[in-house]
Amino acid sequence: MTIRVALADDHAIVLEGLRSLLEAEPDLEVVACCADGAAALRALREHRPDVLVIDLRMPRLDGVEVARQAAREGLETRLVILSGNVVEEDVLEAVRLGVGGVVRKETAFGELARCVRAVHAGERYLEGGLATRALERLLARGAARQGAAGALSERELELVRLASRGLRNKEIAARLGITEGTVKVHLHRVYDKLGLGSRVELANRALAEGW
Repeated sequence: MTIRVALADDHAIVLEGLRSLLEAEPDLEVVACCADGAAALRALREHRPDVLVIDLRMPRLDGVEVARQAAREGLETRLVILSGNVVEEDVLEAVRLGVGGVVRKETAFGELARCVRAVHAGERYLEGGLATRALERLLARGAARQGAAGALSERELELVRLASRGLRNKEIAARLGITEGTVKVHLHRVYDKLGLGSRVELANRALAEGW
């Protein structure tokens, strides 16, 4: 079975090298080569490759943004992120968006080919220690999020959700059946518990934590 692959890298030499190496594999066929993220997204729509190998840092749309757009459009191509400098934050975001593989540019070619095959088969392929470090960061975030949310009562969380949607104190009071003064007391208590100083900070925290 031939695996149809699209490539995206803004360095022409790297792009040509990847194409030559992948096409030397009997089960891999390169159907598109793209020099920026926007072109990569168009290739996904037009060619419907099985796998897209894309550089993380790209002009116009980077690898993560291409993954985000592909997910929004329901495109079925599986993605492999290729980068010279992969950090845990990139891995976490890529995994969250459903990217199947993340490998470094300096990896041996054989590993990239194995990654493409594994991702095509529906597996997740995170090179070397990337998976371990990403998991540790994810667990740490989850613990911090759980701890922060646990510090708030159900009523306080409900109030935070309303405030983060832009409702004024008077509107929140009407929704919850309490006085405007009680809303202010609750908000100040929430600020103290979370170490925040303003409504904007509260809204940003709620968005980041998914409350």
